[in-house]
Amino acid sequence: MQEEKNTTTKEFHVCGKELIDKLKEILHQGNVRHIMIMNEDGKVLIEVPMTLGAVAVILLPVWAAIGAIAALVANCTIVVKTETEGE
Repeated sequence: MQEEKNTTTKEFHVCGKELIDKLKEILHQGNVRHIMIMNEDGKVLIEVPMTLGAVAVILLPVWAAIGAIAALVANCTIVVKTETEGE
């Protein structure tokens, strides 16, 4: 029997210098399946799909790119998709 999963999407609006701290906070909460960072115009700057157990491995090479984005944008939106077990 396959369990149903519920997907939730949340958006966080942050200024560039808060980007890294907010991402760390989001990842610490767990259940993250997908992260997308967009500029003020809604253009996707970076999109990172997460796989179970591979969050740290995937993000290590991406942190430098995220740091560069944080330095270049004044404001951005973080879109986070999470999954929870359904009943």
